[in-house]
Amino acid sequence: MGGLKVDFDLTEEQKIFQDTIRKFAQKELAPLLDNAEETKTFPLELFPKMGEQGYLCVNYDEKYGGAGADKVCDAIINLEIAKISMAFSTSLSAQALATVPVKTFGSEQQKNIYLPAAISGKGKFAFAMTEPNVGSDSANIETSSRKDGDSYIINGTKMFVTNGPFADYITISASTDRSKGAKGIAVFIIEKGTPGMINVGKLEKMGQHAAETGEILFEDCRVPKECLIGPHEGGFPALMIALNESRISVAAMIAGTAEVAFEAAIKYSKERVAFGKPISKFQVNRFKLVEMEMKVEIAKLLVYKAAWLCDQNRPYTKEASMAKLYASEAAIQVTSQAVQLHGGYGYMKEYPVERYFRDARLGAIFEGTSEIQHEIIARYLDI
Repeated sequence: MGGLKVDFDLTEEQKIFQDTIRKFAQKELAPLLDNAEETKTFPLELFPKMGEQGYLCVNYDEKYGGAGADKVCDAIINLEIAKISMAFSTSLSAQALATVPVKTFGSEQQKNIYLPAAISGKGKFAFAMTEPNVGSDSANIETSSRKDGDSYIINGTKMFVTNGPFADYITISASTDRSKGAKGIAVFIIEKGTPGMINVGKLEKMGQHAAETGEILFEDCRVPKECLIGPHEGGFPALMIALNESRISVAAMIAGTAEVAFEAAIKYSKERVAFGKPISKFQVNRFKLVEMEMKVEIAKLLVYKAAWLCDQNRPYTKEASMAKLYASEAAIQVTSQAVQLHGGYGYMKEYPVERYFRDARLGAIFEGTSEIQHEIIARYLDI
């Protein structure tokens, strides 16, 4: 009789990859973190440095300079980098989020221009979909595009654009006709310095200080037809594919943040002595730590399952949303408990758990709020 075959181990190749990226992150990323957080700037030298190692857009085709790795490896990268800084992972993963529409719907000419630039890190990319009045309702965007000869005229505002302040290329969504909803969406990739595209500047945030987030205005911004990705209408599926893939990456980085917060809590609770014994020996704290580890492990399992389904070319939208939803909510709880276990020190910048707590809070908001993830999953339950 045949039984259920389940293998929870990474392959040997994936284990080697995990060890390599972990060592790279400790050596190359960790030393840059304090200055990045203090100055609230992303260290731009990381893009080419990551690109040289093949760590950007790892699951892109070797034809364009990619590593041809699987989505599981992409999840591993995001998880390990987030253990150094979730903000670093957020900025670096935007390379893929912004170029998935090119990868899936772009012309060969566009792929040859933009994919090598993203993979090598020689170009810096941003993805702009959210607007001041439109967040989760991405089919109802207000930014407009109008065809004018061989060009398109774009007007509107994009908010909360990761890498927006410094990106060389920005992938945006615009409506050709708002009455058409999702069927009237166009997707463009626009180069920095294009007349009519105004970079308003950096936004101040509660957390993820090392990930620069901006606001972009478009005032009669004229772009050539070569900037259009796919058809002038019907580009909405490209956005959804980008978000689906990205949600696995985001869930991985959130899980990584939860894991490093848990590790910090374990370490501190074993060292901190109260009433004659380590605080880890008190049942109330032991039970907290047990709950924290379970949440971390469940989050990672959901991430790897979604990534595996993606690699098998099987439907994974529901699983990506489940991973993103669970990891987000679990990370808020785990990082909060990590702060609590550190007591007063947990509230001090001297200890990284306060940063983990602030960074993790964004997980339930960006790349689709927790409420939106609930709606997506509910759709698959036919309720």
